[in-house]
Amino acid sequence: MTQNNNFKRRVRARASKTGESYSTARMQIIEASQNEPTKEKKSVRLAVAQMTLRTDPRDISEFRASGKEIRELMRQAHSAKAELLHLQEGATCWPNKFILSENGPGDVGPAVWDRFQWPALKEELQAIRQLAQDLGLWVVFGSVHQLSKPQRPHNSLYVISDKGVLVTRYDERMLSHTKISYMYTPGTLPIVFEVKGLKFGCALGMESHFPEVFIEYEQLGVDCVLFSTTGGSPAYPNDSAFTAEIVGHAASNSYWVSYAVAAKPDGAACSGIATPWGEWAAQCAPDGASSLAVFDIEDFSNDPARPWRRSARSGIYEPLQVENDPRSETRDAF
Repeated sequence: MTQNNNFKRRVRARASKTGESYSTARMQIIEASQNEPTKEKKSVRLAVAQMTLRTDPRDISEFRASGKEIRELMRQAHSAKAELLHLQEGATCWPNKFILSENGPGDVGPAVWDRFQWPALKEELQAIRQLAQDLGLWVVFGSVHQLSKPQRPHNSLYVISDKGVLVTRYDERMLSHTKISYMYTPGTLPIVFEVKGLKFGCALGMESHFPEVFIEYEQLGVDCVLFSTTGGSPAYPNDSAFTAEIVGHAASNSYWVSYAVAAKPDGAACSGIATPWGEWAAQCAPDGASSLAVFDIEDFSNDPARPWRRSARSGIYEPLQVENDPRSETRDAF
């Protein structure tokens, strides 16, 4: 209905300007639109996965199993003609805070990163990079990123291009109490990269609880945010909060959000892709199995809500406001 009303306004405006009849103006506009070159709409076929969460970085076999599962999901995404595969936080391994704790296994304390099998991780990262190149597939996945001693590592998302190149890395900024106290070095910057003309931002861990992270990405003009997490912990099973926040961020910022979470056997949460209007476009099955959800996300940057929200935050209301006490005004209203 809105599109039809806009067309009628264009016809009336042309008729008024040229002196043509309504019918003539209408025909001229239709003919002109038919002769215009068709503008190809930007889109990316996105696959989001859920997979097994492995938590013992001392065990080389766990890195091998995670790497094998990631590469199998990459092949499945390629078979589904996906162009980008998005995986969860700690896809290669998500170190258990008790396993690495110098006070463990009963108490949480500073992580002893010498227990981490860094050579095994590097081998799996290289195999993932090589397969991305072979398949021509972008892949974004969670991993620990080693820093020089004595710095703790980052909790990161690696972004590998369809050429097998590590193009960028996102480091979690809003760390939990345990992560900042005992385990990781926080990141400092938002990260934006581009695939086929669409811009992607990255968020990680518990950052869905911080709307300013998602507002910042809207201001940076992204089309989609890739949010990776392990989901709620057994002690604080708040998976429903994550899923509610994701669709809320998508709707309030008018962009796509991909939600990659670890496979949960109880089906408490499942990975999926949220639309710019706050619905799930696709979700993995809630059976706790390793799986994919695939959807073609399109350019939604022309949505008028985005520039309006920016204007609303820029101080446009101040000149129209008056000094008063709304409490006293309310008392006098009746």
